[in-house]
Amino acid sequence: MQSFNNIPILNKTTLFELLSQRVGKEDTKLSQIPNPTLLHNAAKAAKKIAEAVKEGKKIVVVGDYDVDGISSTAIMAEFFKQIPYPLETIIPNRFKDGYGVSPNILKRVNADLIITVDNGISAIEAAQICKKRGIELIITDHHTPSEILPDAYAIVNPKLSACSYPFEEICGAQVAWLLLGLVKKELKLSIDMKQFLDILSIAIIADIMPLKHINRTLVKEGLKVLMRSSRPSSVIIRDFLNKSSITSEDIAFAIAPRINSAGRLKDADIALKFLTAKTTNEAYMEFEKLNALNEQRKELEAKTTKIALEEVQNQGQIPNIIVAAGENWHEGVVGIVASRLVNHFEKPAIVLSVKDGIAKGSARSLGNIDIYKLIKENKQYLTKFGGHKMAAGLGLEEKNIEMFKESINQSALTLSSSDFIPKDEVLGILDTQDIDFELLSILESFEPYGEANLRPKFLLKDAHIVDIKLMGSDKSHSKITLKQHLHAKKTLELIAFRNVIEMPKDKKITCNYTISKNEFNSKVSLQLLLHKIY
Repeated sequence: MQSFNNIPILNKTTLFELLSQRVGKEDTKLSQIPNPTLLHNAAKAAKKIAEAVKEGKKIVVVGDYDVDGISSTAIMAEFFKQIPYPLETIIPNRFKDGYGVSPNILKRVNADLIITVDNGISAIEAAQICKKRGIELIITDHHTPSEILPDAYAIVNPKLSACSYPFEEICGAQVAWLLLGLVKKELKLSIDMKQFLDILSIAIIADIMPLKHINRTLVKEGLKVLMRSSRPSSVIIRDFLNKSSITSEDIAFAIAPRINSAGRLKDADIALKFLTAKTTNEAYMEFEKLNALNEQRKELEAKTTKIALEEVQNQGQIPNIIVAAGENWHEGVVGIVASRLVNHFEKPAIVLSVKDGIAKGSARSLGNIDIYKLIKENKQYLTKFGGHKMAAGLGLEEKNIEMFKESINQSALTLSSSDFIPKDEVLGILDTQDIDFELLSILESFEPYGEANLRPKFLLKDAHIVDIKLMGSDKSHSKITLKQHLHAKKTLELIAFRNVIEMPKDKKITCNYTISKNEFNSKVSLQLLLHKIY
């Protein structure tokens, strides 16, 4: 049993102070967002795009099949619709085309100017092909650059060493949105860039950007836009969530997985059609497809996770960096399976799908471990790789998996045990008398929660369990009624989703939980969600 001696006892005042320190006293206003011209090459790229529009040139946008890439493409498409200007958009198919702007994709592109969104920083070969064919290439991306950069007309990426943009942890959709702000000025358009914040906020949340500084502001404002926008996809999202206000967690757990499921299992175009639908009827039809794909994704993911967990446990001692590989595991779910392994073992995980001697996969990290850096140190075993600190993609030959696994674990020997501590540790212990709507209102004032501003977790220590009821059609959820101690007057209800809890012999529980608002049949109540039992 873990020691909880150093965990502070909190009240409403100390909690407010702690959270204020975490996010900083003042929020950035939209008007204070750093000027897009600080993005290296953004002004040059904007001039070139404006020129192409004035000259009636053929412009093609190449996106990516995850939420960030789809959102980036959608923002580009919606912006050009308002000029109006004919823009062709292409999102590669994960299974047929592979990732990003590639020689494969270029076979079916006929353009004067290609703009990449959320990809392209490693597209060396594609850039050479564009050069040969006389196609001008503008790369907009946010993934970590390698030493060698593609030979493009302009590369806009906050992580370039030459870039002086004051906040580099922004997603691909933000880079695209900031660039379009400059295009708007070049073309002297009166397009309101705020109208795209609903889509932009979804991308920032889904791509797990740290919710600090400008990201926090854009998500906060974006969720407000989402609540009032007449964009058909936003109307459908509101109807689906059916809440008086939408939180970042609603997007992270209910909307992002649905948008992602298209690219994971079939084709990201379904999600793009949803975000750019002209009518609510059209948006509804596409959303229904996303719902069905998401159900398939859940089944596949559960099945693969079960096999991967068994494979890792059968290896005996769990290595510092988990590498699990399986024949014909579905390529679209390996990233989620990696996340599940990270949660289970509290160690970074790389999950690979092997087909015809070739392994393709995804890596996920935790704590303070830069998984991209570790992968890069062992690139001699890989055919391709890319990503950032918390998540990466990679490819290698099946025969090199074992050597790669040994080598990356050798690299991980330099890590200290504190690097592995998940960032979501407990904030403190609350007296149950303090758990009320006033406390909820304090917590809500520090929304949005997400990466780098996680929803606070609190500790319940040796609480007395009064009753446990199983809920849901398949009785897979638990509702635990408890008191802080046996003789306490106030009881609390703790919900454990996808977790069947049995009554312990001593009728006691030590766990961490979060507090959120539950809206059901127009009734609002406090909801305590169980995260981990110690």
